[in-house]
Amino acid sequence: MAFNPLNWLLGLFSLDIGIDLGTANTLVNVLGKGIVINEPSWVAIEKKSRRPLAIGTEARQMVGRTPANIIAIRPLRDGVISDFEITEAMLEYFIGKAHEQSIVPVPRPRVVVGIPSGATDVEKRAVYDATMAAGAREAFLIEEPTAAALGASLPIGEIRGSMVVDIGGGTTEVAVFAMGGVVVSRSLRVAGDELDQDIVNYVRNKYNLLIGERMAERAKVTIGSAYPLKEEKTITVRGRNLVSGLPEAVEISSVEIREALSSSVAVIVETIKDAIDETPPELIADLMEVGICLAGGGSQLQGLPDRLTNELRTRVWIAEDPMTCVARGAGIILENLDINHRFLVGLQRRGL
Repeated sequence: MAFNPLNWLLGLFSLDIGIDLGTANTLVNVLGKGIVINEPSWVAIEKKSRRPLAIGTEARQMVGRTPANIIAIRPLRDGVISDFEITEAMLEYFIGKAHEQSIVPVPRPRVVVGIPSGATDVEKRAVYDATMAAGAREAFLIEEPTAAALGASLPIGEIRGSMVVDIGGGTTEVAVFAMGGVVVSRSLRVAGDELDQDIVNYVRNKYNLLIGERMAERAKVTIGSAYPLKEEKTITVRGRNLVSGLPEAVEISSVEIREALSSSVAVIVETIKDAIDETPPELIADLMEVGICLAGGGSQLQGLPDRLTNELRTRVWIAEDPMTCVARGAGIILENLDINHRFLVGLQRRGL
């Protein structure tokens, strides 16, 4: 690519941004400042005009509480864009919010965005176009497992192998790395959202009680587990009784929540096993030495490292601050795009 003096000059005074565009949460990492935004990926819109009324935390608080003319939606499903215009508005809001924190006016930013490794070309193009339309000067894409591995400080550029399992809201990404490249990868659209839905279904089927996603998520975070706890816990969930139609509260235990989550957790475990089964023996030896790294918000499910260690017969550990790994990895890419370009996908200035 030819040297462009204008881009070089803009680079000195520009705002470079790394974005983890997650199904559940969007994190924004500004070069030199760290993670400045961590908000839910929710947008409240007016039904008829589809005009955004609230974005992020404010919109999340409206879920299930809006009047008839307003709906709160998530414009991303399973890690990819399901509503282009609303995603563009959300990105524009977050990029603008990052701009507000600059001391001096800066031009449009360069943006690195994390995408699922299983995203199709059409889905990649949608993320690229939405980012450019939201005000980016240049947009670059990086696969989420690669960004998570960089954010977790895994030595993916070395000859020895390393492995990351990134469990987000919409997707679970599994990847084995060696010499700066991906040796084996899996992208599974079973993650945090599916676990929440499992709890909703379980409570409805067993207790005839309809609870909301927020209540299910609260139960998952508070007492959810993938492995027997040292001390089992209980939580009171509230919803509408499907028989009487009246409000009702039911106390459920961590054993019941674990039973509700068991099928989805088993799918995630089997996917990791499949990836290991395709990994060359020499890299398996490396993984047994360094272990398998868990990243993403879903990795914080209680007992998950113990369950995986027991099933995989290999040490499994959680990265420091796992929820921010992808955003931090995008920030590492931004520090020197020329050197780190090999980690990017679909990288062109005027298209993919």
